[in-house]
Amino acid sequence: MKIFHSINDFTNTKKTILTLGTFDGVHIGHRKILERLTHLEDGKYESLVLTFFPHPRMVLKGQSEIKLLNTIDEKIDLLENIGIENLVIHPFDEQFSMLTAQEFVKTILVDRFHIHKIIIGYDHRFGRNRTANIDDLILFGQHYGFEVEQISVQEINDVSVSSTKIRTALMEGNMALANEYLGYDYILTGIIAKGKQLGRTIGFPTANLQIQENYKLIPRNGVYVVKSFINQNSFFGMMNIGFNPTVAGGNLSIEVHYFDFDADLYDQEIRVSLLEYLRPEQKFDSVGLLKEQLEKDKKAALALINGL
Repeated sequence: MKIFHSINDFTNTKKTILTLGTFDGVHIGHRKILERLTHLEDGKYESLVLTFFPHPRMVLKGQSEIKLLNTIDEKIDLLENIGIENLVIHPFDEQFSMLTAQEFVKTILVDRFHIHKIIIGYDHRFGRNRTANIDDLILFGQHYGFEVEQISVQEINDVSVSSTKIRTALMEGNMALANEYLGYDYILTGIIAKGKQLGRTIGFPTANLQIQENYKLIPRNGVYVVKSFINQNSFFGMMNIGFNPTVAGGNLSIEVHYFDFDADLYDQEIRVSLLEYLRPEQKFDSVGLLKEQLEKDKKAALALINGL
């Protein structure tokens, strides 16, 4: 997949079949559109996804606190796995938001992307103040000579999923629902940093995951069953998200204990897939009681893993 970090950087020799949107989560609803895009490739046209960063809501509504389901790198990997040929990640700002529908279609879709067809959802709106809709786009297509294909409301409703529903499920610890809507296990990506290493003293050494992107949604505090690919091998484990109240941790931490794995991970980037939510974070009266609970958690996690 070719990646461009601005509309102005994009170059191609073939006409494009494209779609556009934020695609936060790249969930099963998005895939209705994205997989349709790739199925139309026949060597004559190239697939193109136009997405934006920062998220438009961060810019237009001042919602800097919005949490996203994917980091940019995670989204890139997900789109590449679907088979998209070209990805344009355009910096979204107020100046870009002021483009009229006419300007957007002519200068970007037609002149820059050499559009053959655009595939969009039934409720897509675009242009300054999002005033243009599917009917306007069809008229532009007739004028400039490109096709417009609309994913029907029925097709979208058959999936019945949204990024908002997934965020809600994650904050409730409902991993089964979140992962069903995503079509894959929710992931956290970060760098392993040195922690207090208290886990080693009770037989549960942990990797302290530091997530760099402050916009990434961290699910509900508690203990999870997880999986990672490390050095091309898969390892299961359990992860705690929370404040370590038993040992007066203070700051939010994300700590992963891998089963049957003992190697130095410091400064490595690790991707953790969240499979199941086991329990909320608890404060225990002693480290000994914490260790007893961790043993129970491990037993429950292994039973779940063996059932996969």
